[in-house]
Amino acid sequence: MTWLRDLFNVQKPIIAMCHLKALPGDPGYNPTLGMEDIVESARKNLRALQAGGVDAIMFSNEASLPYLTKVETITTACMARVITELRPEINVPFGVNVLWDPAASIDLAVATGGQFVREIFTGVYASDYGMWNTDCGAVIRHQYAVHGQHVKLLFNIVPESAVYMAERHIVDIAKSTVFVSKPDALCVSGITAGAEASLDILRQVKAAVPDTVVLANTGVRLSNVEEMLAVADGAIVGTTFKQDGYIWNDVDRKRVREFMDKVQAVRG
Repeated sequence: MTWLRDLFNVQKPIIAMCHLKALPGDPGYNPTLGMEDIVESARKNLRALQAGGVDAIMFSNEASLPYLTKVETITTACMARVITELRPEINVPFGVNVLWDPAASIDLAVATGGQFVREIFTGVYASDYGMWNTDCGAVIRHQYAVHGQHVKLLFNIVPESAVYMAERHIVDIAKSTVFVSKPDALCVSGITAGAEASLDILRQVKAAVPDTVVLANTGVRLSNVEEMLAVADGAIVGTTFKQDGYIWNDVDRKRVREFMDKVQAVRG
């Protein structure tokens, strides 16, 4: 697990989500405000997250609802524009997540210099987006084909809004995923963004694969961060950093600072 400390230079890193507004091609896109508004919104949230002391940033097209499992070209292109315009201001490690397309996420990371991606790489699911199949072998080969070997892959093994088609225990899924796919990290999620991940599942996954990084992926907040980080090797945090803890609000710098002060205390 040395890559975690090497990349983030802290114990128990907090990766903060920088959620982008709806993009061209998304049902919620506002053509009157245009791409300039999306860039400036992301800039405002990036500054608040960094000023609050987070350890890393992950850019995501969170507002591209309903999500596609293979995104349109315009989505990746627009995300690349946003990140490229913000790149001079990014002063922490950063990654990307093109929901829900692992190959597009890797492409975006390679194009922008992102150091990690989070995605669904393995499994077959019944989801709110229809039948959700994956092809990890093809995605990993694509990663090598585009020279993205340096990009760390964070595998979400408890995908939001979906259920595993086969009746397999989470421990078995964790063990086989690590054996077959060699992920850099496993992510444990709740049912949706902002929903608390099960602490019991976190414990089971970490115990099953103690030499693999395990991250709490959703629902980590001020009230539970201490117990979550007692088990997980770090956390990905989005909703709790927003004004009033509401996912579609802008980032609240005070909430970020209060949370990160608690994390520093947990780190000792």
